[in-house]
Amino acid sequence: MPDLVTLGETMVLLKPFSERGRLKSSQYLSKSIGGAESNVAIGVSRLGHSARWISKLGKDPFGEEILYHLNAEHVDTSCVAVSSVHPTGMMLKEQIRGGDTSVYYYRSQSAASTLSPADIREKWIADARVLHLTGITPALGDSCRDALLYAIEIAKKHQVKISFDPNLRLKLWTIEQARGILLSIAKEADFFFPGLSEARLLLDSPKASADEVVNAFLDMGISQVVVKLGPEGCLYATPNERFYTPGFPVTEVDSVGAGDGFCAGYLAGWFKGWTAEKCARLAAATGALAVTEPGDYEALPTMEEAEHLLEQTKIIHR
Repeated sequence: MPDLVTLGETMVLLKPFSERGRLKSSQYLSKSIGGAESNVAIGVSRLGHSARWISKLGKDPFGEEILYHLNAEHVDTSCVAVSSVHPTGMMLKEQIRGGDTSVYYYRSQSAASTLSPADIREKWIADARVLHLTGITPALGDSCRDALLYAIEIAKKHQVKISFDPNLRLKLWTIEQARGILLSIAKEADFFFPGLSEARLLLDSPKASADEVVNAFLDMGISQVVVKLGPEGCLYATPNERFYTPGFPVTEVDSVGAGDGFCAGYLAGWFKGWTAEKCARLAAATGALAVTEPGDYEALPTMEEAEHLLEQTKIIHR
């Protein structure tokens, strides 16, 4: 029985060997893997809990490498299908002027983009404590969207909690296409983890404060909202409780994966039976540590590493 089950695409990640190199001028590239859902699974595993990942990979060296990495992180990959027709997806990443990260996706007709309800067994989700989903999966196509909705249906049937990070990717679809679908999924979630900027986009309210977006989501009937505020921490709210958790000062090397680390930290705290306040602190610590090394998941901390930060922040009640 896993604590966490998640489904989505993980791709091989290629980037310049030099940390600040550009793709067009780099003679050598380094290779890793990246995927929002598998990042959360790895994060939960490193924090001491069991995780299962459902997906599809190509029958190719990239697919083999992804399985190798996830197995090494003690993530259950027994529910991953391997396609001899469709390849494993690939992405390229570079840091451009000012330290911003630019990512280029090569996932059209990838194995994971063909994920459908037929690839999911009810028992894979029914025995978990939390089903974690992101808004990337429904953006990959109709069959992926159907697979995600089927996973939600199974979770509801078996009283499995649902965690949802909208993880808005406007390279995959427009905000007009995304808004209705992602908000409908959010209304099914027990834990909703939007970032402030994507929350504003989803609500079509570009100047809304964190409190205002929280109010809007609670008015929709979403029971528990945790707005990620990046280095500033997070704002937690239910209809009966609200508090702000400050972030942790760290030296940022690579911002990719911070939100995934945050989700992993919060859910790991929940698995431990912690209060929402303590879960939010672990989430902020995990998200902060996730940006301190290059790579999508490499800097995700162990529980021992996260504990070094946990006493450096206070909860501010409103």
